[in-house]
Order: sequence, then structure tokens, then C-alpha cells
Amino acid sequence: MPGEKKADPQRREFSRVKVQLPVDIRLVPPEEQSNIRAHVSGRYMVKESACLPDVQDKLLAEWLKLLNSKLDTIIRMLTLQEEGLGSLPFNSENISGGGLSFTSPHLFSPGDILEIKTILSAMQPVMFCLYGEVVKIEKRGQDYLTSVKFIAIDEPLRDEIVRFVFEMERESLRKQKGELFP
Repeated sequence: MPGEKKADPQRREFSRVKVQLPVDIRLVPPEEQSNIRAHVSGRYMVKESACLPDVQDKLLAEWLKLLNSKLDTIIRMLTLQEEGLGSLPFNSENISGGGLSFTSPHLFSPGDILEIKTILSAMQPVMFCLYGEVVKIEKRGQDYLTSVKFIAIDEPLRDEIVRFVFEMERESLRKQKGELFP
């Protein structure tokens, strides 16, 4: 149709950001592939009745909130450590709501399904267990640049990744602004 814009095949659906992340990647064997589902670990639910009661003393209430926050962080960290994420190596990654690219000494094949465990925020340390299908591989020296498209992921989890990307972009802009205007 005249005047109609065509979609650019090179245009990405999601913003990307390059970050250093703790990551564990494994090839998912074919017998496990039918049962995969992206999820978050290290986050636990607290019943409303388990919440702290209102305290009239404002100073005491602030101390209790601080103590509660610290206990939550300790519990999250212990959960992550129990799941083996306390000692993950940091890798340079390129992440978006649609997928991830990373450098690996392992050669994967297009169509391979990978399990990707990572922590996206140190402030609220929760482990993301993501799954991706290998869509592209490039030889880079001794390693391989591997690109995956997220699969078996629900929208709320994808939204958390998108939120993380925007948070990292905002931080990068703040640093640039600080360098330009000291």
C-alpha cells in the first residue's frame, strides 16, 4: 500500500544492554526439554498474617523494618548459595527481554536448548532460571559468541528482565551525565 511503512527486519523488539552477570549455562538434554519453564528462585512468599504488626513507637517501627529487611536479604542469599549461585563466574553478557548473547568456550549448535541461571540484581538477589534456544553462533578467537532467544517464559518474568535492562540503561546514562557535567 502507498505510504505504508514496512517493518525493518533488523529492528529489535526489546532494548539490549551489555552487563557483567554471574551466569551458569548448561545444555538441556532432549529428555528434559518438554518440562522446561523459566522461573525465579530465592523469592519466597510471606502470608499477610506473618507481617509485622503496626507499632506506635516510630523509632522501634523503623528498627523492626530494617531488621526484617536484613533477614529477608540473608534468607535470599542463603537460598542462592544453596542453589550453587554464590560462586558463579561473572561473564560479559548482552541481555534483552527477548534473549541473551554470551561468549563461551563451548560450541553449541543452532536449535540447542540452554538453561541459563543468573542473578539480575544485587539489591534483591534472586536467581533467574531462564531457557533459550540457540539462534546464532560466531567464532571469536578461542571462544564462541552464542545468541539465544528466550523460550518457555511468561510475560511477568520477561517484564522483570526488561525492567532490569532499563535500570542498567538509566544507570549508564547517569554515569555519562556525571562525566559530562561534573
